[in-house]
Amino acid sequence: MAAAITPVHEGVLNGFRQATNHEAEAAAYAPGRVNLIGEHTDYNEGFVLPAAVDRGVAVAARRLPGDRFILHALDLGESCSFSREHLQREPQHPWADYFKAVVWALACRGFTFPSCEAAITGDLPRGAGLSSSAAYEVATALVLSTLGGFDLPSLELAKLAQAAENGFVGVACGIMDQMASTFGEKGKALLLDCRSLARETVELPPGLKIVVAGSGVRHTLASSEYNKRRAECEEGVRIIAASFPKVTFLRDVNPEELERFLPALSPVVRKRCRHVVTENARVLQAVTAMRAGDTVRLKTLMAESHFSLRDDYEVSCPELDILVDLALPLPTCHGARLTGAGFGGSTVNLVEAGAVAAFSETIASGYQQRTGRAAEIYVFEPSAGAHVLTCAR
Repeated sequence: MAAAITPVHEGVLNGFRQATNHEAEAAAYAPGRVNLIGEHTDYNEGFVLPAAVDRGVAVAARRLPGDRFILHALDLGESCSFSREHLQREPQHPWADYFKAVVWALACRGFTFPSCEAAITGDLPRGAGLSSSAAYEVATALVLSTLGGFDLPSLELAKLAQAAENGFVGVACGIMDQMASTFGEKGKALLLDCRSLARETVELPPGLKIVVAGSGVRHTLASSEYNKRRAECEEGVRIIAASFPKVTFLRDVNPEELERFLPALSPVVRKRCRHVVTENARVLQAVTAMRAGDTVRLKTLMAESHFSLRDDYEVSCPELDILVDLALPLPTCHGARLTGAGFGGSTVNLVEAGAVAAFSETIASGYQQRTGRAAEIYVFEPSAGAHVLTCAR
């Protein structure tokens, strides 16, 4: 569905024209996401509660003859080209890997589409744990399907973008980021069952805003530590399933059952499993609290989530812990935790609308004093999901 042009949309169309001396034939936009609660549960077929945000990535393109693609990263001032017959990751242009990944994933599924010249831009902070990679993949898939003249249903779009990141980029991510970018709704969070992919929208408690505090510490999702966590969860499942074959993912274990299995697990795997199992329960409890307007319970659950990610999953870092420590004592804050994969990135905070400015100032000042770093503060609105843009002038 086409949408009205906004500044980032205008930016990709103007940038494409300046970079290529041509008008774009197709363009698309996909939002990033912030996850309110439910971290590292998606690839364990669990529950998550993300919201698409009102920043994202836009891609514009025109058809080219032959098999060569030309890409322009407008925000980086870089360009590169590649052949569809020789797709490979290149360290000198890592930003192009996500576009190549979508080309690869579409080809693997038998879709026919032309080569193209494309421009990429966005207003979503990269490396802040807000899923700029998934937004880039989803927008690219929409553009290539538009140029190819075929329709990708929304669920297939999300699955294809996930397959691109898993199979080509090499990140063993779950499907949360791509689903949030595709199915986001304005003003609402998305309760997602990552097994069935069933979805429910959840209203934020009235009067609260989503405030993201960036630590300034950048993480790489393709790092060995992220994939190592997934492998540790899979090891736990293998050990548990030897006695209880019904268990195929950690989703199949509840907190009470886990206590029986813990002695059979190594200390590290025990901690990983404990986080995932308890985090799944926290997501459902958080939805109940949000729908009841119980912000006291919600704040407790979000804090417990952060402490579990810090202590059991070990994906936090001192900077993220400081941001949470600064936020939790503030009476106008009704939830604070790291968001995204961890290893740096950002925290998500639910803050009373009238106190956002004071909250942001307190967090930024305290963070500067304790770390010597500048916190990057963003206020987001839950937004609609990915869509094709109008190119006609």
